[in-house]
Amino acid sequence: MRVLDPTFEEAAVGFVLPPRLEELRGRTIGIISNGKEGTAHFFAHMDTVLRTRYGVANVVHRVKGSLSAPAERAIMDEAATWDAMIAGVGD
Repeated sequence: MRVLDPTFEEAAVGFVLPPRLEELRGRTIGIISNGKEGTAHFFAHMDTVLRTRYGVANVVHRVKGSLSAPAERAIMDEAATWDAMIAGVGD
């Protein structure tokens, strides 16, 4: 019998959180979805709430190419230009 160890062996890269936004008014917020059926209506409603209640200027919607893999490099590069990001999954 062969036993596989699923432990990730590479050292984790340090991560520093960016400063919290003072307010959302006038900002660009990105939403990255895994593309499952349950996300479309939820994120559409979130878009409306962000714009009407919080004055967000622009909401960018992107869907990953794979349900289980990280977002593609092009999406992450674009995300670097947003003021904040929401990543979500749905069923």
